[in-house]
Amino acid sequence: MKFHTLYKLLSITLVIIFTSCVDTLDKIGFSIQPENDRVQVGTDTLTLSSRTIQVDSVFSRTKYPILGEYVDPVFGSIRSDYVGEFYLSENQVFKDGAVIDSVRLTISYTSLIGDSLSPMKLAVYKVIEALPKNHNYTNFDPRTKVDMSAPFGTKTFTGKNNTYRTETYYSGTTSQTIKIYEILTDLPKSLGQLFLDEFKKPDHGKLKNTETFREFFPGLYVTTEFGSSTILNVNLTSLNIFYSYLDPKGSSTKTDTIRTAEYRLNISPEVTQINHIENKNEQLLEANDNVTFVKSPAGVNTEITFPISEIYADLANRSLNQARFTVYAIPEVYQDEKVKLSPPDHLLLINKDSLNGFFENRKLHDNVTSFYASFDPNTYSYNFGNIAAMINYYKRQKSEPFDLTYYLIPVDITFSTTSYSSTSTPTAIYNQMKPSAAMLERAPEKLKLDIIYSSF
Repeated sequence: MKFHTLYKLLSITLVIIFTSCVDTLDKIGFSIQPENDRVQVGTDTLTLSSRTIQVDSVFSRTKYPILGEYVDPVFGSIRSDYVGEFYLSENQVFKDGAVIDSVRLTISYTSLIGDSLSPMKLAVYKVIEALPKNHNYTNFDPRTKVDMSAPFGTKTFTGKNNTYRTETYYSGTTSQTIKIYEILTDLPKSLGQLFLDEFKKPDHGKLKNTETFREFFPGLYVTTEFGSSTILNVNLTSLNIFYSYLDPKGSSTKTDTIRTAEYRLNISPEVTQINHIENKNEQLLEANDNVTFVKSPAGVNTEITFPISEIYADLANRSLNQARFTVYAIPEVYQDEKVKLSPPDHLLLINKDSLNGFFENRKLHDNVTSFYASFDPNTYSYNFGNIAAMINYYKRQKSEPFDLTYYLIPVDITFSTTSYSSTSTPTAIYNQMKPSAAMLERAPEKLKLDIIYSSF
């Protein structure tokens, strides 16, 4: 009986102790500080403003130009052509006794934008003046260096109804076979004879090195003369000079035989190649209360203003812990999925004052003056995450209220991964040259910063 009473008393005591502990847990973290030193956490929303701005040109040092024209009912038109020099490699020679058979230009590509069955006409022109070195901007007009009196060669074609070959690539135990489409354009046989005659000169004339070769043959300009539904992503442009020669006693029976060979030159990264882009963006630049636009290549960007002046006083006595930023795109539901322009794979968010030299100097994002986000097809958005570091950086730099102006720019990004980590790290950021476009939300409930402060 005494034991039972003792058990009851012990149980009541434990309940009292436990209840006391629970009451204390509610205030743990604050009770160790004086009442006036408690951390205060608050939230806020900063509404941003945006507008669409015209892009005059972009830096484009690319070995994969685009070619053609595409007219989009929403995003306007994109027209592109290119001009390039050909790289003279040391192993290109003519055999003794060479006789020119034919000359052609081969343009190879594996992908396109638009209607693959729409006819187009390609035209090739001869460059007559040296192309400018280190001028890799899309507003360069190749026609200023070209004889436009008559094309060197023309070819009518459709994107996926053309000559093609297949190549198979292997990676470990897997393989992938792709079609490489080719546009074969006949050029004058006299061009091949011009090369052969120069090669026969002492020390091979101006074919002896790349500098003298540039004087001899400044390059070719490749454009389209009709067709407004297709843009090709060109992989390689080659000049092919086919010839025959006599091989004395070269047959299996030791008799003389006629053989064929090829003198081949490519447009490559070692030489100048300039992609010329023209856009019609008038409808994108009209006043619009609902959306802004981004369009590549060299189309339009979206300018965003962060009105930091509205929260400048709060920043003086609070710490900014989070400022989460997401850009929402709007699907274009009325266009054919097979031919419409897709949203850019990545957007660069960069301070207006930091843009000059960013691409030319091959800079990477620093998560202060520049950030990047990848397109999420599930949410149709670009999530830049927490950009509080941007605001905190400029708060330290400035002593008066300020606003920040940033651009949203379509970019291509090269990533690398290590053998011990699955995380991809950006190693290069370029202006996106693949045609792309997106409408971006600018409604206040969408274009905003979600902010978290803390203070004592």
